[in-house]
Amino acid sequence: MALLPIYTAPDPLLKTISKPVENVDAEIRTLVDNMFETMYDAPGIGLAAIQVGVQKRLLVVDVIGKGSEGEEPQPLALINPEITWVSDEDAIYEEGCLSVPDHYADVARPAEIEVSYLDVEGKQQTLRADGLLATCVQHEIDHLDGILFVDHLSALKRNMILRKLLKQKKMAS
Repeated sequence: MALLPIYTAPDPLLKTISKPVENVDAEIRTLVDNMFETMYDAPGIGLAAIQVGVQKRLLVVDVIGKGSEGEEPQPLALINPEITWVSDEDAIYEEGCLSVPDHYADVARPAEIEVSYLDVEGKQQTLRADGLLATCVQHEIDHLDGILFVDHLSALKRNMILRKLLKQKKMAS
């Protein structure tokens, strides 16, 4: 397994729409393993392939996390995920993002969702999620569509965060 570089905003790659995975093969399974290792190392609870520079509709999540006290990790890889149902009720969570480091904001999203996806064996699956898992999956699917969590904020807040990130990048180079 290998740690992958995580792209950060305002990198234009993060605004691109990811392409469907044509074939769930050994290469995709290796990418999934590397994405989990990268996500746990960061540390984070979700990671979309586009965040590591791969333009494929693939994401990994684990809202328990690696080594949380008393709970086993619950890694979940979703290939070609598609939201098939959302609740009328919204939930608000403070979101952060590995591609928008050190910035957090409240985002309202549907409280419950149903997602159709392929697992790492290429089998069709359905996931019904609520709470943090529902928020995390929606956040990562947004990445696959070129949407960052800051895009759900007011233009003023979003531009302020993006300007800070651009300044940090310039100072680091």
